[in-house]
Amino acid sequence: MSVNIEDYVASIPGFPKEGILFRDVTPILQHHEAFQEVTNRFAEYARKVKADVIVGPESRGFIFGAPTALVLGVGFIPVRKPGKLPRETISVKYDLEYGSSEIFMHKDAIQPGQRVVVIDDLLATGGTAKATAQMIEQLGGIVAGFAFVIELEGLPGRKVLEGYDVYAMLEMSDS
Repeated sequence: MSVNIEDYVASIPGFPKEGILFRDVTPILQHHEAFQEVTNRFAEYARKVKADVIVGPESRGFIFGAPTALVLGVGFIPVRKPGKLPRETISVKYDLEYGSSEIFMHKDAIQPGQRVVVIDDLLATGGTAKATAQMIEQLGGIVAGFAFVIELEGLPGRKVLEGYDVYAMLEMSDS
């Protein structure tokens, strides 16, 4: 019997600012059955697109991507914020709703031709996901797909990732 993942997503009105309905995935982690279900669904998707490696952006991408990589028997590659990776890195700057950010990956993380699945908790504007894809492709990897627990309806994330395979377990609003 399958677990209803939506039952394990907490909705927090007014966080981080008024008018936003924050979708909190941490209750999934608190319940073994829900966490296992999410991991299994990510693994099933990654098998379908023939992933050689899993990439997860900081920080929830770590939480969901690492156990998925273990289930699949493949490696896990973290994408980090500035100053967090100890070896030579590549980076991509990208725009946020207010301001900009930059993410980093070790320069030797992806081998040319590797099929990569990027796993994260939420697809909203798509900025982090697109920047992650740019680094993967810069290193010669192939973005086999993106997988998310939640896709926020009405936001441009899927359009930003047009041309890539995108899987989301749930579609939810942010209001």
